[in-house]
Amino acid sequence: MRANNRSNDELRPAKLILDYMEYADGSAYMELGKTKVIATATIEDKVPAFIKNCGTGWITAEYSMLPCSTEKRTQRERNQSRISGRTHEIQRLIGRSLRAVTDLALLGERTIII
Repeated sequence: MRANNRSNDELRPAKLILDYMEYADGSAYMELGKTKVIATATIEDKVPAFIKNCGTGWITAEYSMLPCSTEKRTQRERNQSRISGRTHEIQRLIGRSLRAVTDLALLGERTIII
């Protein structure tokens, strides 16, 4: 038996709300059990210099945990001089995963920031 009296093959309850943030080009709020995620997408009509004039797009990611998302308060990394190695790797993993499943040529010379 798992936490919340779930059986071994029972998934956590899920909830999804699309267009959660008013000013984002795209956004979603998702709950999976006690895990809550807000994701936004911003579209820019430019690409990084290393793929400029290649006719292809790019997807990159930014990641941050909210201060009270853990049992002991997590300090915001923006208050520090640089992000942690863990945060940097999570951002890279998200960006790489999304680029791997996206036909970047269909974006044109645009960047999507998640």
